[in-house]
Amino acid sequence: MASTSETGHAKNVANFEDLISFCTGYGTSYNPSNAAIKLTALNTLFTSAKSSLATINTMLPPWKTAINAREIAFAPLSKLTTRVVNALDASTVTRQTVADAKTFARKIQGKRASVKVPTIVDNPATPVDESQKSISASQMSFDSRIESLDKLIQLLSSQTAYTPNEADLKVTALTTLIADMRTKNTAAINAYTPLSNTRISRNNLLYTTGTGLVDIAGEVKKYVKSVYGATSPQFKQISGLKFTKVKS
Repeated sequence: MASTSETGHAKNVANFEDLISFCTGYGTSYNPSNAAIKLTALNTLFTSAKSSLATINTMLPPWKTAINAREIAFAPLSKLTTRVVNALDASTVTRQTVADAKTFARKIQGKRASVKVPTIVDNPATPVDESQKSISASQMSFDSRIESLDKLIQLLSSQTAYTPNEADLKVTALTTLIADMRTKNTAAINAYTPLSNTRISRNNLLYTTGTGLVDIAGEVKKYVKSVYGATSPQFKQISGLKFTKVKS
């Protein structure tokens, strides 16, 4: 399902096509002096906006595939980290080493050493617990989790007493795991960059003050209103077409 914002952009472009169709139907009586709202300019703007939306649509699937692959790769990490720490704790390493490992594990899992007092009060009228926004761990980004996992692996590598029999807890397996996570994280980042850039271009086409599609549509409406009158059937045709500056 398309997001609300993506649907809003598409609706603006679709309504702009309707606007152009109505203006074209007015024939020679639609003859503005403003070059930006002449039919040729309107059609050029529409073509560019429609092309931008189409490009974004082609970029969304590979980006979603990349972020889904990353989510799958990271999903077992918290439980795996707990098992690693438990295996280390069951070995003959020092208590200090176990404590260091637990510190890295907390960062990987997004836990705090102590509970932070919420700074935002929950609003019982909403389905969201707003207080959780203030106590969410700050190091839960994928980059930070990879960094903390790397530190944990380096710690394990330095401990000759850490020799688990379980294959997925061995340092070699964890090293392979973090390499896969880095690859998938980079793929997700690289898939998002061109998508983000294209969205910026789309937003410029649609929402730049004065020259964007939404503002141009407003100028067209003003012109039609001036030519035919506010109560004319021509103006009624286009006055109901909604154009909204969507935040995204």
